[in-house]
Amino acid sequence: MRTFKIFITVACLGFSAMVTEAFITINNKDSFKPKEAGGGFAVVELFTSEGCSSCPPADALVAKVQKESANKPVYILAFHVDYWNRLGWKDVFSSADYTARQQQYARWLKSSEIYTPQAIVNGRTEFVGSEEGTLRKAIQAGMQKSAATPLALSDSKFGGNKASIQYQVDGSTNDASLLVALVQKNATTKVERGENEGRTLAHVQIVTKLQTIALGGKSSGATNIALPAGFSPEGYEVIAFVQNTSTGEITGASKIEFPTVVNANSK
Repeated sequence: MRTFKIFITVACLGFSAMVTEAFITINNKDSFKPKEAGGGFAVVELFTSEGCSSCPPADALVAKVQKESANKPVYILAFHVDYWNRLGWKDVFSSADYTARQQQYARWLKSSEIYTPQAIVNGRTEFVGSEEGTLRKAIQAGMQKSAATPLALSDSKFGGNKASIQYQVDGSTNDASLLVALVQKNATTKVERGENEGRTLAHVQIVTKLQTIALGGKSSGATNIALPAGFSPEGYEVIAFVQNTSTGEITGASKIEFPTVVNANSK
């Protein structure tokens, strides 16, 4: 069993949103189900890979916490990094963007290396992602601290290949960005090579797209997020959070679910 660690040499963090066409207007204003985080909250980011034999226990732990935290302001995001891909198995969910995000955390947290599985809670507390006691303590600490920039999400339009999400932030946003993640709730993969060869791995809360919006003092707006081919509304959700661009601290978070039935008129 190995934990893949690499030293930080590159600084890049670029995420983009695809803009497509063919919106459907949602007539029912409650079709999306927003969850606001005005009080305490915990954003749990897990950096993981299907090529890492140490990662499945961490994946299982966040799945357990996700189930226990239903209807609570605990927001789990699994980022599949790409630096394990060279060792025999290419993780279909992996992205160089997510490796770059982990590298950015190393700079924020003044660390010389990145590794899997790594968990980071609210942008400030990092530890090995399979350490259950540490994870639970970090979540509890986040839940006891009020959000400095409460965030609310609401819907405007939802179409075949994109969604438009409205956001409202309370508090100062001068040195902050809004990050919007499209999250696939569940998936399984039969791994055919690498350290997990022959295993079927279960995943939850997989980040499939991530875009960054520089707030620059603004408190509200709307953004489009592209939807993947074969998108099913019941299988995805959007998680957004406000992050300080100087320290990495996450100061507010929220999520919104897609409607499973759309009563709409084409535009």
